[in-house]
Amino acid sequence: MQYLKARTAPFLLRIVAALIAISCLQVSAIAHAERLKDLASIQGVRQNQLIGYGLVVGLDGSGDQTTQTPFTVQSVVSMLQQLGVNLPPGTSLQLKNVAAVVVTSSLPAFAQPGQTLDITVSSMGNAKSLRGGTLLMTPLKGADNQIYAMAQGNIVVGGVGASANGSKAQVNHLSVGRISAGATVERAVVSSLGQGNIVHLELNSTDFSTASRVVSAVNQRFGADTAAAVDGRVIRVRTPETSDARVSFLGALESLNVNPAQTAAKVILNARTGSIVMNQSVTLDSCAVAHGNLSVIIKSEPVISQPAPFSKGQTVVAGVSQIEINKEPGQVLMLKAGVSLAEVVRALNAIGATPQDLVAILQAMKAAGSLRAELEII
Repeated sequence: MQYLKARTAPFLLRIVAALIAISCLQVSAIAHAERLKDLASIQGVRQNQLIGYGLVVGLDGSGDQTTQTPFTVQSVVSMLQQLGVNLPPGTSLQLKNVAAVVVTSSLPAFAQPGQTLDITVSSMGNAKSLRGGTLLMTPLKGADNQIYAMAQGNIVVGGVGASANGSKAQVNHLSVGRISAGATVERAVVSSLGQGNIVHLELNSTDFSTASRVVSAVNQRFGADTAAAVDGRVIRVRTPETSDARVSFLGALESLNVNPAQTAAKVILNARTGSIVMNQSVTLDSCAVAHGNLSVIIKSEPVISQPAPFSKGQTVVAGVSQIEINKEPGQVLMLKAGVSLAEVVRALNAIGATPQDLVAILQAMKAAGSLRAELEII
């Protein structure tokens, strides 16, 4: 009996370890999954930008200087004429409490007349502040020059706060303000969900692997032939016929978890600040770069790993890379490891390379085919 317990205990431990490993794999798979609504959007369901030109009144002497912004005076005269007030010819208006502004907003999909929108009011003249101003009724137009909303209301602008020693500090931009629910929708935009029982999903970025995974996940959840990939960005999905069932189906579709494919290697370099952002580990091939008094040499040396005798293993030849960077005679920095872009940048920063040096070196590596990533300079 003790012999059976001794034989069974390691077996049970192995089973428990296997179950823990499987659960960990499942947890990691779920952690990397993303909702389909974060990866794609439904074709035809989109926002529409709105813009309008209006006047803000009631400012405390912080409005436009009318001698430098004649369009403000013209707008006031036109508004007064529409209200039945005719000014004598040759009248020169010296206004201080009026500012010409541009009003912007976005009309969401399926918005209906009577719904309200948040708007942003921005000064287009030389007004010092929009604090305390009131936006007069302003029509908001779309790209087709049709009016879709009307805006009006009191503007909320961040102000000036006092510090502990009594001094004042500006904590917000005073020439831009917002009005919550400041616009009312007057016309709805017809949003289409496709023709018949077919809708199209558009991935946020073109990726054939992600498109294939989305199709597999949708077909596994809702049945075969429910989804089919049109290309690397568009996926055709078959939906129920009735509107109620279609809405329920699309709600479940958006909540579906999908494991997206790994994105392409990309390096973003800010030439002004020298900031470098990488979306994944980027490797480099063997190369040598000379720039000014800097020289970068990246080379790979084979390392042979042999198995122990009678272990039935195989001999493996692996490349261990090293970086050698010289700034001036007598100053050499050596790194031994698997070479990645992070190590090269760290080494260059250690010897005081400027952002311009980083830009030139990375561009040279990319041109030589050594940098295995897309380089984007902003």
